[in-house]
Amino acid sequence: MKRRNILLVFPVTALLVFACVPAKQFRDLETGYQECMDEVEQLKIENQQYARENTEYKASVDKLGRQIQQLVSDSMERYKVWKDLKADYNRLSRDYNNLQQAQEAMIKGNVKETGRLLRELQSAQETLQEKEDELRLLQASLQKERTQLDEMQFELQEQNARLIELQEVLARKDSAVASLRRKVSTALLGYEKEGLSVDIRNGKVYVSLEEKLLFESGSYSVDPRGREALRKLARVLEQNPDINIMIEGHTDDVPYIPKGGIEDNWDLSVKRATSIVRILLDGTTIDPKRLTAAGRGPTMPVDPAKTPEARQKNRRTEIILTPKLDEILEILETN
Repeated sequence: MKRRNILLVFPVTALLVFACVPAKQFRDLETGYQECMDEVEQLKIENQQYARENTEYKASVDKLGRQIQQLVSDSMERYKVWKDLKADYNRLSRDYNNLQQAQEAMIKGNVKETGRLLRELQSAQETLQEKEDELRLLQASLQKERTQLDEMQFELQEQNARLIELQEVLARKDSAVASLRRKVSTALLGYEKEGLSVDIRNGKVYVSLEEKLLFESGSYSVDPRGREALRKLARVLEQNPDINIMIEGHTDDVPYIPKGGIEDNWDLSVKRATSIVRILLDGTTIDPKRLTAAGRGPTMPVDPAKTPEARQKNRRTEIILTPKLDEILEILETN
């Protein structure tokens, strides 16, 4: 407070005495004023730092408070049982003392009464010993449960840390999938009207190409227009080496008449998928280990209707792009 008053008065005082104060003394006063201003700035910075630390400490204290409340609740249950046993123990101790006093008073009297009192005293001693044993066991059990609670809390903290890590990995995966979809859509821009679509399903990018874009009816030789689209897709896949590639061939449910070395719809769907694999690998740096070719035949229609329009939709090839899940599997294996 004293320093603040000095700061307020100093400029006025300096003006008043400037005419009658030597130049050196004025410079000293001016230097002192600047030092005071610097100290005020430093105090502001320290005050902001203390405010942030106070917020962090408050959050930590709140968390510890919730944990302590849970521990207190568990401990109170055990304490109640312990208190009841303690009350029984105290009552038996009083009974034992009373019997001991009565035994001492009757020691010189009736021998029969003395024997009865001795038996009661012995029984009381045995009961008291049993209660002491139960009390020790309960205390040991309480300590064991407290230890287990500490271990469970530690394990819970570790699991929460792994969960947060897994959520971060999944968020990065979803971001990578969305980015991949944008890249594929951009590369294949202009093919949508020819039966091509790109969407995300179950965390994977599906590139669906209708038969009319790739093949003649009943053929597994890819048309030039289809080759052009596949080569554009291949350039994107070259730039994203952490993506696994599944090529699935699909047909309609109309029975295929064997010809040209093709036995049925299953055979046709496999050969179409294999043809696309060869185009994606031809002249590219894509690792063949990333690719899988599969024929689904007519078993997975997108439209189960028996109309020509539905069957046209079902005659398609799907290229399924899946990010590698090594990081996620590694986190799950540590659980």
